[in-house]
Amino acid sequence: MIELHPVLEILGPRDFDLWPVADPGTYAFLPLSGRLRTEEVGTAVMRVAECNDVDPADEDHPRRPADPLGGFLHGLLTMQDLFAPGGLRVTDTATGVAFVPGCCNGLDERLDWFEVLDGDGWAGFGHGPSPLAERVGDAVRLTVDVDRADSPVIELPATDLRRLLAEAERDLADFHRLATGWTTRYVPGHAPAVADALARALGLPATTKRR
Repeated sequence: MIELHPVLEILGPRDFDLWPVADPGTYAFLPLSGRLRTEEVGTAVMRVAECNDVDPADEDHPRRPADPLGGFLHGLLTMQDLFAPGGLRVTDTATGVAFVPGCCNGLDERLDWFEVLDGDGWAGFGHGPSPLAERVGDAVRLTVDVDRADSPVIELPATDLRRLLAEAERDLADFHRLATGWTTRYVPGHAPAVADALARALGLPATTKRR
């Protein structure tokens, strides 16, 4: 059986006390859906915020607030271009082979999968490993790491991949609705802005931002 999930890259344990988070040491990728526990949603928001925690050199950019919460959320709420590390993970449950996004790949780049189905017929998703998806007739071949001569491969019908991609979009939309509710409890003073920033970081269409 082939499974496909949108995943957020999570780093190792760290001290964090602005809101409840799960122990990130138990996984490298967190699947995003509407079924996450509260602490897992907190981990996802923390990870997206820290990935965008930068101070641009632009003098017109707002200054970082002095309070810990406002300071931590500053980049997420003020940067124009946001990044959520991860992508789509494909797993063949029969063989245990997993096709995972490489370094520097973002969840917003999942639209490149449609290049495989409807465009040039191929797309890469980061490096270290260097995963590659290719259209081969009516099938799609997923090479886990093209830099390895003995790389594992997953193959599935293009029609199945299209269905799985649609399911992944629903999972992301469900996660965003869950996270929007989370913001009203844990960052009430920034809730609408955080919810909108998460939608942009995840590459969600505007229609999923508000409900």
